[in-house]
Amino acid sequence: MSMIAERENIAVWFEIPAADFDRAATFYETIFDTRLRRETFGGGRMGVFPYDRPKVSGAVMEAPELAGQPTGTVVYLNCNGHLDEVAGRVEKAGGALLTERVELPPGMGAFFHIRDSEGNRVGLHAVS
Repeated sequence: MSMIAERENIAVWFEIPAADFDRAATFYETIFDTRLRRETFGGGRMGVFPYDRPKVSGAVMEAPELAGQPTGTVVYLNCNGHLDEVAGRVEKAGGALLTERVELPPGMGAFFHIRDSEGNRVGLHAVS
């Protein structure tokens, strides 16, 4: 049996790099109307998104050398059915909408791609 088949989730964690940690943490707190748990780990600061164990989560991490790359992996963040509301706060919080709302096949929801306050491309997703 494959090790992958034995796990509930393949994705277990994500990190969004920030050149300016406080600005990035505030950006995500603003668009999701939540608070990130601020910690220091390995000499750098992290803002952990709220979650209940064992669900997947991640953090904004202080990493100026990695922030703002225009290509690469796109992390999709769950908007819990409030996709348009969250996307509507992006520009006011210092980001930009990179796509129009993209509708997926029935039952799969929709998404936007945004540029966050640090220049990272991030997906916002919700199942309607």
